[in-house]
Amino acid sequence: MTFSLLALLVLVGLLGPLLAARAAWRIPVVVGELAGGIVIGVSGFQLVDPTADDLRFLANIGFGLTMVVVGSQIPVRDPAVRAALGRGAAGAALVGVAAAVLGTLIAVGFGTGHAAVYGVVLASSSAALVLPMLRSVGLRTVSVTHLVAQIAIADVVCIIALPLLLAPARAPLAALGATAIVGVVVVVVFVLDKVVGTRVRRRLHEYSERRRFALELRFSLLTLFGLAAIAQFAGLSIMIAGFALGLALAAIGEPRRLARQLFGITEGFFGPLFFVWLGASLNLQAFVAHPEMILLGVALGLSAAVAHLLSRVVRLPVLQALASAGQLGVPVAAVTLGLQTGALAPGEDAAILLGALITVAVAAGATGALSRRMRPTG
Repeated sequence: MTFSLLALLVLVGLLGPLLAARAAWRIPVVVGELAGGIVIGVSGFQLVDPTADDLRFLANIGFGLTMVVVGSQIPVRDPAVRAALGRGAAGAALVGVAAAVLGTLIAVGFGTGHAAVYGVVLASSSAALVLPMLRSVGLRTVSVTHLVAQIAIADVVCIIALPLLLAPARAPLAALGATAIVGVVVVVVFVLDKVVGTRVRRRLHEYSERRRFALELRFSLLTLFGLAAIAQFAGLSIMIAGFALGLALAAIGEPRRLARQLFGITEGFFGPLFFVWLGASLNLQAFVAHPEMILLGVALGLSAAVAHLLSRVVRLPVLQALASAGQLGVPVAAVTLGLQTGALAPGEDAAILLGALITVAVAAGATGALSRRMRPTG
């Protein structure tokens, strides 16, 4: 690892904000970062070796921090969202059934044998993607509580299930590790909320801010790396550790200063580095040797939209159902874990991301139409 390489990664990562600068396009920042990584990686000029241990380690930290941000954006404290959990769970379950059927058909049709993985990917939603889209057009969660509840449930279930499905041989140890992580997080939330209390946390926050110690960020990173150590021992991905910590922060009420600190360290460096590394790891040349993988990507994207339309049964409006199909976190995690474990066929990683980008376009279009139909409340 050299500083020139870091400079190149940061430079290429700026393609994300550049493409996202035009608000009307609603292109997520990560799309540009992935594209930049493809240009300098194994599919492009091969300026970066994504298999290098030091780069992979930094990318893993970025993956974990990205999942912290994703988890922290799930509004678990919102009373309106809690009240809608019943309908949200029903909608997520219906989508899951449709996703399982469609995932099986796709796996059989393309002969990949990854029906379970496709089912999880198709059933997933992305709070980190859809909620900012809603806010960008002036819609608050109170006006779409059923949609938000369904996305939150799908996020949690799919992110927990994915690593167990991609490495079934290690499922018992992985399940034990996941249980340990959940247990640690529950204890942390209980201690901070019931034992320490809001008053002590406020004093600590004020002291840290006055002395500029960034104690909340330090404690958050300590917790993340501790949970990541458990995940590493159990053969799990750091995604579980990051997502669990994010949910914990959402549950206890993340201080604004900590949110800004996490946002800065994640979106300013580690997050873009992870997505650039992921793009650099993708071998799009496999599309040439395996053109059917392009069709696989299209099938995954369109099937995700169809599966989420089944939530109409529980009276989720069509546009909101299509918006809930927007997915990025779980497909990215599937590709990342697939690259790490070698579980995916050549070109299958790029196909999964192609399918995710199709759902992003569907969600962006549905959100735009939704904003024109509903009066903004923000």
